[in-house]
Amino acid sequence: MGYMIGVDVGGTFTDFSVFNLETGELFNYKDSSTPDDPSRAIVKGVKDVLDIKKAAPSEVSYLAHGTTVGTNALIEKKGAKVGLITTKGFKDLMEIGTQRRPSLYDLKAQKPYPLIPSGLNCGVTERILYDGSVETELDEEETREVIRYLKNKNATAIAVCTLFSFINPDHEQRIRKLIEEEYPEAYITTSCEISPEFREYSRMSTTVLNSYLGPVMKKYVHNFRESVHDMGVNVEPYITMSNGSIISIKETIDCPIKCAVSGPSAGAVAAAFIGKQCNADKIITFDMGGTSADISLIENYTPQVTNERDVEGYPCRIPMINIITIGAGGGSIAKIDAGGALKVGPESAGATPGPACYKRGGENPCVTDANIVLGKLNQKKILGGRMDVDVELAKKAIREKISNMSGLTTEEAANGIITVVNSNMVRAVRSVSVEKGYDVREFSLMAFGGAGPLHACEVAKELGMKRVIIPPHAGTLCSLGLLLADTRFDISRTSIVDGTAENLKTVNKMFEDMIRQGTEALNREGIPEVRRNFEFSIDMRYLRQNFEINIPVSTGKIDEELLKESIAAFHREHKRSYGYCNENATVQFVSYRLTAVGTIDKPEFVKKELHPEVPVPAPVEIRDVLFQGESERIKTPVYKRFDFTAGQSIPGPCICEQMDSTLVVPKNWVIHVDGYDNLQIDYREEN
Repeated sequence: MGYMIGVDVGGTFTDFSVFNLETGELFNYKDSSTPDDPSRAIVKGVKDVLDIKKAAPSEVSYLAHGTTVGTNALIEKKGAKVGLITTKGFKDLMEIGTQRRPSLYDLKAQKPYPLIPSGLNCGVTERILYDGSVETELDEEETREVIRYLKNKNATAIAVCTLFSFINPDHEQRIRKLIEEEYPEAYITTSCEISPEFREYSRMSTTVLNSYLGPVMKKYVHNFRESVHDMGVNVEPYITMSNGSIISIKETIDCPIKCAVSGPSAGAVAAAFIGKQCNADKIITFDMGGTSADISLIENYTPQVTNERDVEGYPCRIPMINIITIGAGGGSIAKIDAGGALKVGPESAGATPGPACYKRGGENPCVTDANIVLGKLNQKKILGGRMDVDVELAKKAIREKISNMSGLTTEEAANGIITVVNSNMVRAVRSVSVEKGYDVREFSLMAFGGAGPLHACEVAKELGMKRVIIPPHAGTLCSLGLLLADTRFDISRTSIVDGTAENLKTVNKMFEDMIRQGTEALNREGIPEVRRNFEFSIDMRYLRQNFEINIPVSTGKIDEELLKESIAAFHREHKRSYGYCNENATVQFVSYRLTAVGTIDKPEFVKKELHPEVPVPAPVEIRDVLFQGESERIKTPVYKRFDFTAGQSIPGPCICEQMDSTLVVPKNWVIHVDGYDNLQIDYREEN
């Protein structure tokens, strides 16, 4: 017998998915997070679930977790003291940035927190040209002096980023060796290893971010590994990456920036898997937890990946699943602002003290408090009966902080809180769909997280979406995603050439080198050859454009026929994205990307027979619920989620409770239970 365990660490709760390889049973568990040291909640939770299952730690055959340590270090500005070594004349690039200004007309806009302390950005004499030729050799003695200076200033991490190292990395590699000689205890990141692509600001920013997080992650990973081994788990744990894959801990230490948004990415992986079960190839994910809501778009059962995004105000050129995060969770705090308007979030009450109804000393009204007052959440116990709540404390918080300052009744204020937070989430969904040229009405909304199913139908209706999908264990779907992820290594190169047959030799040489590097990475992970796969793509643009579109190609050996197909695909995608294309214009190839995939064993789920003739189970209670858009409370049946039988149809309004989440189904929506226990909820137009 063996157990696969996936752990997702959130701001409020830590979620566990446990799969029994012998029986096929999937068990889910939630416990409060420990933000001061996330590994404490993980170790405690693993012990708890093993005790519940009467299993020994030695029976764990797989353990993976998504970590927020890197994200928290960036948010709280608790990373390492970083020194920078770059080409002389470019040491202030991190402060200068680019001409892109996210708040152009905001006279009080703040620049991002400087990751490099004043005086620790240093230039050295060297110069490599755009074609890789050396104009000025590296001054090694000067470089040694700079390294000693950074050591004396107690910089614990050093970022190395020189001009055109993505074409010729010799000088950066030599600087690394000099650092290892002069300051061996320093954490080192070189841009030619972490992000060998053009655009020096993005490349430098990514390199600095990695060094900023390196020592923090190294310490956390070491403590986590030791804690797990001390409790008797013999397997080497995995960490989730921001691209939705998993890698071993030893790889995480070298590239911590690749784990910056690892938790939400696992949810997108699981959503794509559930989408295949439901034959839904167009999905917008809606992952709402206690602190935030994460939104992403999945097309053809594949999450969208972006090759650059901002992380705490700095560009990060690392492949990540394209996820939009907003401060809208069950713990988001509602307040009346100086202008008298009702606002919700982004501040969160977190796990401690949490919403007022948690009875942990919280005095601020939160989204969870509003849902309990409205009757949408159980007004006595949550977490499957393990946690008591107090509806009177929720009412008191809303009355004192909202009603007394606005003239609204308690019910009106609670309903207003839900209206505001739903509007915030509607805008986020539109930003990944409508604003990108997609018709949101063609998609299904897959809701998960502890609070996602509470709001899903209301959000979908406002967007004009007709179907909502709720996975069986919606509140812990991210931890399930950790059991479904493969090992993936994303490798890239830059060489700007026209997309013509004359340049195919250069293009194919790029892919040959990357295949070799990807093979070495999979070798380190111990992935057998029969479980390896390589995916290829090229970033393309029209001549004189400044940004590219990534176009997949079927193989790394491109001939003239595939060249024509890929350029035609670029024209089509350009028209879909921007509304026009120019088939007579020159198309440039800019960057080349390879993903080396190692397939990992995954849980197998058996489809149940459908029994539509089975009567709908009796509700556990009838509760007075105030739905959005209704003036009066409606007597609503409350069901236990897993009392349903595959094949049944259950009309709304109703509420379905389970340990890890609660589903609210307004009127005119109908639940259909499929063979995998997913709830597919369809909207029927009002008569």
